[in-house]
Amino acid sequence: MHVIVGVGGGIAAYKVCSVIRHFTEAGHDVRVMPTRSALNFVGAATFEALSGNPVTTEVFDDVDEVAHVALGRQADLVVIAPATADLMARAAAGRADDLLTASLLTARCPVMFVPAMHTEMWEHPATVANVATLRAHGSTVLTPASGRLTGADTGAGRLPEPTEIGLLGDLLLTRPEALPYDLAGVRVLISAGGTREALDPVRYLGNHSSGKQGYALARVAAQRGAAVTLVSGAVSEPGAPAAVDIVHVDSAVELSREMTARAADSDVIIMAAAVADFRPVGVADAKIKKGAEGPAPIELTTNPDILAGLVRARGADEIGASTVIVGFAAETGDADAGVLDHGRAKLRRKGCDLLVVNAVGEGRAFGTADNAGWLLHADGTETGLPYGSKTLMASRILDEVAALVPDR
Repeated sequence: MHVIVGVGGGIAAYKVCSVIRHFTEAGHDVRVMPTRSALNFVGAATFEALSGNPVTTEVFDDVDEVAHVALGRQADLVVIAPATADLMARAAAGRADDLLTASLLTARCPVMFVPAMHTEMWEHPATVANVATLRAHGSTVLTPASGRLTGADTGAGRLPEPTEIGLLGDLLLTRPEALPYDLAGVRVLISAGGTREALDPVRYLGNHSSGKQGYALARVAAQRGAAVTLVSGAVSEPGAPAAVDIVHVDSAVELSREMTARAADSDVIIMAAAVADFRPVGVADAKIKKGAEGPAPIELTTNPDILAGLVRARGADEIGASTVIVGFAAETGDADAGVLDHGRAKLRRKGCDLLVVNAVGEGRAFGTADNAGWLLHADGTETGLPYGSKTLMASRILDEVAALVPDR
């Protein structure tokens, strides 16, 4: 596919080199279109070496080829990072005073702006209005991360990590309608990852969950406008998605406490964590030593059923009656029933609005980049979730969630 990477004149331009590599290594034909200011931060030679294509900033280069029309028309995706306040202002106004902005007017593919600027610039009414205009024109404008900015400043306006930009770009290449800004004002609480049940100061009981699906849900929900809180157990993900508040926990009891405490302030609750069913009755104060007589038996007790507890509390003072609750079921078939049969039974027991059913084992679901399954509705409707990236699955799940959220 043909991908245009537009680069604005901000200090974060150096990070875009990793974004370019992401798309070229995926086999896409990448054309880099920097603004004139961007070349003050990263030279054209770097962009040419990474993309394998010539780089120019001017409409009047290669006039005979009418490059801005040809490149814009053939593009399957345009990613603009960093999208500076000035660049977004020019794009919102329909300016065409360089090759990038001129190409934007001819592009009919998904266009994703990735803002990066100081917090005051991001929050300025002019920028807010320009972002709204770009979204109204059909573009995706990501919400930036919060963190260290230029110098000692910290706040909203940091460029999301290149890996995250690449994942969201891949999503739009696969499913152009995957990031509508339709969850603005919705408060979403998501759990992710596995729990660790301590045996002693060294060892624990755990599972193979990587947290990738829960993190993908948080990432996509935030970029669809939701205010997202992610309660994260043990994961293999490197850091929190952009524009997501994260709370770290270890055990199922801690996860239950944090989810329960935040449930009343949530419009949507998604229990994507792989919660251990059992925990040791007692935790040794010191490391359990290996004895000649072999290991001592470990007595277990049952962990709280967090999903069922949240459903039971719905409609009471703790959780609003209209709160949408989504559960996950990682299942294996057995002699009694198949994966989907076990999922249907779990939906009946739990009473949630939606249940995502995954077949696990044999390299499926846990720890993988891709996933497949079924989405079971409380009314008996069943929707297949075709095999694809976990980011793609997250977008499909959130489509169904958005349809259940009451009008705001």
